Amino acid sequence: MPTPTKGARLGGGPAHERLMLANLSQSLFEHGRITTTVTRAKRLRPYAERLITFAKRGDLASRRRVMGVIHDKSVVHTLFTEIGPSFAERNGGYTRITKVGIRKGDSAPLAVIELVTGPLSDKQSVVAEASKAAKRAAKPASTKEKPAKGEAPVESVAEAEAAEVQTASEVAADEAVIEADPAGDSK
Repeated sequence: MPTPTKGARLGGGPAHERLMLANLSQSLFEHGRITTTVTRAKRLRPYAERLITFAKRGDLASRRRVMGVIHDKSVVHTLFTEIGPSFAERNGGYTRITKVGIRKGDSAPLAVIELVTGPLSDKQSVVAEASKAAKRAAKPASTKEKPAKGEAPVESVAEAEAAEVQTASEVAADEAVIEADPAGDSK
């Protein structure tokens, strides 16, 4: 996990801080958002985002590393089946910290730390689409795909896309014929 900061630790000793961060991250994954002090939220953010990165990988070694931190199997299962895949397209920035005021008893500044559930921002989605388009365009135009039996060779990507559209329209026409003759009687 991230290296602890120098100086005073949350709650006293390093073991207590480690357990506190594990409990805070477990609560965050269980509830989706928690209210805590600003200092704890800032210390929790890299810790929780690292666990989400492990969940995105999804392999057995990552699951075992997370189980070493979070001891509740149901929370780990939720992290790996729901939370991790939901952040598959996002490269970091899985949490958001919002300051909400002060606590009445000791005037400690409070913050809400929550998992970001919305889609990527407009700029990030445009960049993702542009990179996908660049990868598609990077395929050499000189390499021709081998045609399947009964198909003519395709010369370019545009022709391939037109062939896919033509195939889709043929499928739609076949479905229309089936819907028109539901009994399947052939004359």
